[in-house]
Amino acid sequence: MAGDRGGGGGGLYLVHILDQHHTVLSGCAIIVRGQPRGGPPPERQINLSNIRAGAMARRAAQSQPDAKDTPDEPWAFQAREFLRKKLIGKEVCFNVEIKTALGREYGMVYLGRGVSVSEYCLHTETENQAPDQVRLCEMEDQSKASRKGMWSEGGGAHTIRDMKYVIENPRHFVDAMHQKPVNAIIEHVRDGSVVRALLLPDHYLVTIMLSGVKCPSFKREPDGLETPEAYAAEAKFFTESRLLQRDVQIIMESCPNQIILGTIMHPNGNITELLLKEGFARCVDWSMAVYTGGAEQLRAAEKSAKERRVRIWKDYVAPTANIDLKDRQFVAKVMQVINADAIVVKMNSGENKTVHLSSIRPPRIEGENKDKDKRFRPLYDIPYMFEAREFMRKKLIGKKVNVTVDYIRAATGAGETTPAFSERTCATVSIGGINIAEALVSKGLATIIRYRQDDDQRSSHYDELLAAEARAIKNGKGLHSKKEVPIHRVADISGETQKAKQFLPFLQRAGRSEAVVEYVFSGSRLKLYMPKETCLITFLLAGIDCPRGSRNTPGGVQTADPFSNDALVFTRDLVLQREVSALGGSVSSLSSRRSSQALCVLVLWSTRRSTKEESAFVNPNVRIERVLKGLLVWANYEEKPVEEVVQMKEEKERVANYKAAYVTEISDSMHFYAQDVETGAQLESLMETMRAEIAAQPPVEGSYAPRRGDFCIATFADGEWYRARLEKVESPSKVHVFYIDYGNREVVSAVRLAAMPPAFSTRVLPAQATEYTFAFIQVPQDDDIRAEVVDSLVRDIQNTQCLLNVEYAGATCPHVSLQFGDTKDDVGLGLVKEGMVMVDVRKEKHLAKMVNEYLTGQESAKSARLNIWRYGDFRADDADEFGYRR
Repeated sequence: MAGDRGGGGGGLYLVHILDQHHTVLSGCAIIVRGQPRGGPPPERQINLSNIRAGAMARRAAQSQPDAKDTPDEPWAFQAREFLRKKLIGKEVCFNVEIKTALGREYGMVYLGRGVSVSEYCLHTETENQAPDQVRLCEMEDQSKASRKGMWSEGGGAHTIRDMKYVIENPRHFVDAMHQKPVNAIIEHVRDGSVVRALLLPDHYLVTIMLSGVKCPSFKREPDGLETPEAYAAEAKFFTESRLLQRDVQIIMESCPNQIILGTIMHPNGNITELLLKEGFARCVDWSMAVYTGGAEQLRAAEKSAKERRVRIWKDYVAPTANIDLKDRQFVAKVMQVINADAIVVKMNSGENKTVHLSSIRPPRIEGENKDKDKRFRPLYDIPYMFEAREFMRKKLIGKKVNVTVDYIRAATGAGETTPAFSERTCATVSIGGINIAEALVSKGLATIIRYRQDDDQRSSHYDELLAAEARAIKNGKGLHSKKEVPIHRVADISGETQKAKQFLPFLQRAGRSEAVVEYVFSGSRLKLYMPKETCLITFLLAGIDCPRGSRNTPGGVQTADPFSNDALVFTRDLVLQREVSALGGSVSSLSSRRSSQALCVLVLWSTRRSTKEESAFVNPNVRIERVLKGLLVWANYEEKPVEEVVQMKEEKERVANYKAAYVTEISDSMHFYAQDVETGAQLESLMETMRAEIAAQPPVEGSYAPRRGDFCIATFADGEWYRARLEKVESPSKVHVFYIDYGNREVVSAVRLAAMPPAFSTRVLPAQATEYTFAFIQVPQDDDIRAEVVDSLVRDIQNTQCLLNVEYAGATCPHVSLQFGDTKDDVGLGLVKEGMVMVDVRKEKHLAKMVNEYLTGQESAKSARLNIWRYGDFRADDADEFGYRR
């Protein structure tokens, strides 16, 4: 741009720049803004009088295909950069000398109140403040003589930038720069969250959209005019005043649909979080996942603006604003799992409340059910619906959970394609610090609801749910799996008498069967799902008769018996969706909880004499009934009290009979082998005698033919002979042997084996190595953790004498407690206190004291976050339920 060489009118204007902001267009033109009053201040372009700088590069108009890009003139970019670094962030003042007919203004601009910007451009070494034309010409001549800048040799071809306006493969470009801060200059601000940046040093001119947020924008109307949304101009000015023509660093994070998402870092702060905190932007779900700082930072900034109701949130009302504080967060007991996204909980007041999990959608079937002849049962016929319900039932039923209400969805009427919904309380349900919705989604048993951007009725942990769904999709779990969906063929014989009669003998022969209570019809009539038999049956509790509820009969509606509802509620609270053991068939008892006795204690049932002989629990029912006659259903009954002595079986007490044992071997599965110290002398004597005899008459090498299961003698690595048993024979060179007196195993060649002399067989002295495992301890499933525990045991107890006590029998070997021989400290308890293992809780009453001691040690390790507890209590939900494998 050129300014006229002449004086001009106008006085000296002092302009206070908001945040000392102005824009440098080129080496001889700037844009300034004054003090804001109620909104962004107006812009004013000032061209420097009497000087000219090279024109900057300009991209060809997209509407003109034949037009070409205009490159930089020599030294144009360097002039612009020199002026930008001098002025950006500083206060200036100016006076206008000439104003053309087109409104273009030329004048002198001063840095602060003294130094002329024109002098800086012409000759950077002088501090003379004379602004007249003669002085400027003299300074130009001095620069020519000194060959500075554009007057240097070479013509300045090396100063022309290679501008790159188009990136052929933006996704590859972003991936190459991923998480690497790139130096840049913000050249243009389209709106508060979209900028145009010049990437240095390669001079890529790219559009960057801020990750995770969106500001109000300018909508282009059909007539070409732009209509700003509310606070769009303010948001744009907020970003301009802090970033425009500033030196920044940009972290490019993703490139969906050719749009580059990134975070702009400035020494004074992160513009993304500032926009949210000041109410100029809102979070957007689709790009939050790639934000480098983490979605929780953005949510916290947005929450701060919402609470203060600033700018775009001035009319904001929280979804839970109309809910009492005591109803927003509470602890309740889960009584029923209705669906994969709905549960029934019992409040402290005794009231039952239905709670829906926030922001998740349970499995559903696509399209209509095509099999019209088959009765449609959503629980079994919708893919993964049964798995989702079972996951929820096993994790929650009968347990106390923390409920945090996120929002209440209003009731909706039925539409043409949508059903009607009643009012729903949607909440985040957690147990043991684990969000059950997140666990459900991470296993692929539910999906996330996508909301409109302005819909705040969503889970308070929405970002975690999205991340869990992404993991499930990546790992191909559940609904996202490409495998065939599981099919549940469940026979429902609960309403068919003929089928039930055919099925009854089979159940009676089976004896005790495991089942899940699916429905409670009345106090004594249930519907059971039997997983092993894959059927649904109607089940009557034997030996008792319960008051009936109201029902339709051919003669009309029959009224309910007194206390029928009390019996129904009691049974439902006690066994609904619980795992039980059923005996006999269609008439039996829920033996796992002695439910019939429990109900008789509350006198909600009376004994049904016709079926007493069919139940093993009838006699106790009769005794309790006799004692409690005169209450509730027996209120008017009179009978002389019968004194009866009930024989109480004495509880078995724990026997602590520790004996000395020598630990010889510890396996990778945490089983160990030990020798009885009392028979140690006999073993040593036998070994000495056997080795002496073999030394006198050595066996012929290769004469022994090994066979699996045989007892023999084998030479160990130390060259000595030991008694052994052959476990596997793969070939003459690979024979698996087990040393029966020490518990270790080895693979040897057949030439190292010989027949066992009869004088040293197991009939003379039994095998001395006995296999044991630790009582009250769960063997870690993780290979690394288990190896670490085994190494610790090898260091502490192998080849040492300990004290051993058998606590209870096991499937393969006795479970024992082990004490150090010198200190008498419990080895297993020490592992628990160090956080190396978890406690296996035994329910035998005689072991309760020991179990409690172990549990106390476990709580101590958890509190101190030792070893396996370093990340907190993970037992409420295994890590692979969140998409990970520990």
